[in-house]
Amino acid sequence: MNRIPIVRDGYVFIFGALALAGLLALAFGPLGAVVPVILACYFTYFFRNPKRKIPEDEHLVVSPADGTVQDVVELDDDEFIKEPCTKVIIFLSVFNVHVNRSPIAGEIKCQKYVCGRFRPAYKDEVGFDNERHMLGIENDRLKVTVTQIAGILARRIVSWVTLDDKMEKGQVYGLIKFGSCTEIVMPKGVEVLVKKGDKVRGGETIVGRIKD
Repeated sequence: MNRIPIVRDGYVFIFGALALAGLLALAFGPLGAVVPVILACYFTYFFRNPKRKIPEDEHLVVSPADGTVQDVVELDDDEFIKEPCTKVIIFLSVFNVHVNRSPIAGEIKCQKYVCGRFRPAYKDEVGFDNERHMLGIENDRLKVTVTQIAGILARRIVSWVTLDDKMEKGQVYGLIKFGSCTEIVMPKGVEVLVKKGDKVRGGETIVGRIKD
């Protein structure tokens, strides 16, 4: 999956826009194809899946998404981790890479999809109000949750994994179509290494380190 430059979900958008460009060019001439060609270029850009160098150290937790850290929040509890935690909220603009990556190597022990609203992804309440998909990932060192959250433009959450699947750290497992937010929750035994306003890259940026 990581070697594919464009995720498969993007092809229907890209080729659909190119087909429309061809039809409009036949009907109205070359100028008629300008807008759909621009859309095809944007879809190619949006659904890109660039190669990433994944840190191998088992003590390190990597970002599940590209974007900007919107906030770092202390939690009293988490439904999967079941202890005090820290939540890192990452906002993805329409220009960020939108594939999601596993922050650790581990097995999916919990999966939950919640229907909801489609409020702007930068709003503080989106993690509670908006449509979202949560995975609880566990290995012999750590448990984390990572949640894909829909936004005002993101009307489709895609996931290619399910319960009991094993994932490598940095492995692409899904995406959110067109503007969104991703959250990662880590127990207090993980030192958080990012702060509000930081730019992160999925699979590469280290967001936490397991304390010895």
